[in-house]
Amino acid sequence: MKPVGIFFGSTSGMTQKSALKIQQAFGKKMAEVFNLKTATVDDMKPFSNLIFGTSAWGIGEMQDEWEMTIDRLSTLDFSEKKVALFGLGDQKEYPESFVDGLGTLYCRFPEKSCVVGFWPVEGYDFYFSLADRDGQFVGLALDDHNQEDLSDERISKWVEQLKTEFI
Repeated sequence: MKPVGIFFGSTSGMTQKSALKIQQAFGKKMAEVFNLKTATVDDMKPFSNLIFGTSAWGIGEMQDEWEMTIDRLSTLDFSEKKVALFGLGDQKEYPESFVDGLGTLYCRFPEKSCVVGFWPVEGYDFYFSLADRDGQFVGLALDDHNQEDLSDERISKWVEQLKTEFI
């Protein structure tokens, strides 16, 4: 498998923590982590396999760094890239908008045909999410407020899934 570039936008540090766990699951030699506060779209170009992570922000709003980056993604050629997404949310406090940042990132992503890593909605307790597409999230959904004890296992299983989908 080719190396993985993990790019995240994080307001409180929780998304960064998850990005580092994903890197660890791949192995530090196979995955490199970039914070969108300092990374550019040019940093994404060398990677055939990309992971984009976002926190929940407002009700379906883009996280600040993603808001400044999302439109620039159209300058990338995704024809030979695979992209996986992950997002954080709070399903108890915001069951009407759980991981909406993940859904908004997917909706505004310029090339959906290269997106892999869809994740089942089973095991979560919410009643609406912009990230829910036909019973699957458009990427890995994490709730470190209410299900932190499940996050490491979910990350591990998702990374194993990506290892086959990134090929």
